[in-house]
Amino acid sequence: MSGIGKVAEALELPCKYCSLGCMEIFPYYRKLKHEAQCNFRPYNCPYPGSECSVVGDIPFLVGHLRENHKVDMHIGSTFNHLYVKSNPREVDNAARMLMVFNCYSQYFCLHFEAFLLGMAPVYITFLRFMGDAVEARKFGYRLEVGANGRKLIWEGTPRSIRDSDQKVRDSHDGLIIQRSMALFFSGGDRKQLKLRVAGRIWKENSN
Repeated sequence: MSGIGKVAEALELPCKYCSLGCMEIFPYYRKLKHEAQCNFRPYNCPYPGSECSVVGDIPFLVGHLRENHKVDMHIGSTFNHLYVKSNPREVDNAARMLMVFNCYSQYFCLHFEAFLLGMAPVYITFLRFMGDAVEARKFGYRLEVGANGRKLIWEGTPRSIRDSDQKVRDSHDGLIIQRSMALFFSGGDRKQLKLRVAGRIWKENSN
């Protein structure tokens, strides 16, 4: 190893996110690897799709979602929301919707998306926690859709917004509803999506 390499190996540097709270100090060669996974690194904007490159802490992103993406903000741990789409045969990015809930002094993102599961058009709805995965595991949630004597229910743990909405969707970690069933739940002539999603968020027991 060259003299410069030995100096670099011996050099210890603070994480570049030290101003955000990280107190770790690493040898030069381990610093970059740590920073890619540092719990104090800024979060990416959780708005569906990868077009938005904004990063920041949670309070900043909440304001960003409200002001720049015009996302609906709600207070409370229960919800009952009606998704309406006039042309449910479209399966594209336009069929992505997001709502944010403030409860337990935390923020949660409720996603509703259309995509193709193989060749089958489906909808998926899931919850992401605005924080890291360790904190996310302190909460649980339930989603429910139904009508005409039929009901679909999902219970799970919210994923952290460290995981993109596409990653959550592709892992099928949420309530998946076939389009034919979604239109059945919508009633009427089944040509318009009117799907009511009810749910609640709770804090898991810490014992």
